Amino acid sequence: MTPLHPQAAPARGLRRFTGPRAPRPETCELCGVAVAEDAHRHLVQTEQRSLLCACTACALLFDRPGTATGRYRAVPNRCLADPEHPLDEGAWEALQIPVGVAFFFRNAALDRLVALYPSPAGATESELDAETWQRVLGAGRLAGLLEPDVEALLLRRSEGRTECYLVPIDMCYELVGRMRLLWQGFDGGAEARAALQAFFEEVRRRAGVTSAAVSPAAEGRP
Repeated sequence: MTPLHPQAAPARGLRRFTGPRAPRPETCELCGVAVAEDAHRHLVQTEQRSLLCACTACALLFDRPGTATGRYRAVPNRCLADPEHPLDEGAWEALQIPVGVAFFFRNAALDRLVALYPSPAGATESELDAETWQRVLGAGRLAGLLEPDVEALLLRRSEGRTECYLVPIDMCYELVGRMRLLWQGFDGGAEARAALQAFFEEVRRRAGVTSAAVSPAAEGRP
């Protein structure tokens, strides 16, 4: 299982994000069956704040009505965009995020919001109080749809413009793993920037956002 807190060492659930792919498939951490790449799902173990690899059959057991408050929760697949959400420079500064990418989710066990951003050391937590959340992000349409523990609001700030998405929590930790693996020097380096750009292109594709909806100034910048 993989702890979902800052500075956590990469374990089975995130191994596929933090290094070369293993020559054999991952296995489901519940039933032990081999899991093909196109059938790979994740579960959040809410008490331990950890991710577990799961096969489709096991994930479906925790992806039904009545399982939303249990020990395990299946990470959903939906990816949504809010291109109209206003977030100016002052609002971004209120979030106290020192880089241009961050994600936010509600931790049910702790009953609080968590703000994280990728760094060379992994997922780094930033302080976020409920008042700031409500003032800056709470009024957006995606905030009202956010499922605790298993989904996050993913933001990217560049050239005075902010992209805002609702994504599965495992996508955020995939981004953290990529940045930790590829980061070089002070600004991350060309390879990390290219990986960041490719990641957000995939997010836009899954969210149904066309390239025309993203300003040229936002392209290619962390």
